[in-house]
Amino acid sequence: MIRLAQETAEDWWEVEALYDLCFAPGREALSSYRLREGVAPVAPLCLIARDAGGILAAAIRYWPVQVGGAQALLLGPIAVHPTRQGEGLGAALIRESVERARALGFARVMLVGDAPYYSRFGFARLDGVEMPPPTNPDRVLGIELTPGAWDGVAGEVTRANA
Repeated sequence: MIRLAQETAEDWWEVEALYDLCFAPGREALSSYRLREGVAPVAPLCLIARDAGGILAAAIRYWPVQVGGAQALLLGPIAVHPTRQGEGLGAALIRESVERARALGFARVMLVGDAPYYSRFGFARLDGVEMPPPTNPDRVLGIELTPGAWDGVAGEVTRANA
């Protein structure tokens, strides 16, 4: 049995260790990390999945950003422990967190990822949304949590407090 819960301060380093395990060294040099530096994550949307023994199986985080001055959420990172991949934990975290974001009144979510994977959750390419280089524009995806939320929203993605 897997239990989803909001990440707590006590979970922080365990989640960081999971991200270190799942991502290549130097992950913090990616452009998305520059948008997160010095900015607090959106705590109600940062979720973890633990098994019945309390072992961390997966985690997801969200960060506030601006796109051309409009508020948005940046999804990521999301990771599933290698021994738990293929069980649907990543999908469960995405679905639950997107629904929580919608319930909290957020309008739009974006991420940098593989369109074939994220399209099943409703994410599509965001034309005109510019992540800091060297991000491939084909990997910049978004989803509307309210109808029309991405209409007319374009430009550079910047830190929320920039």
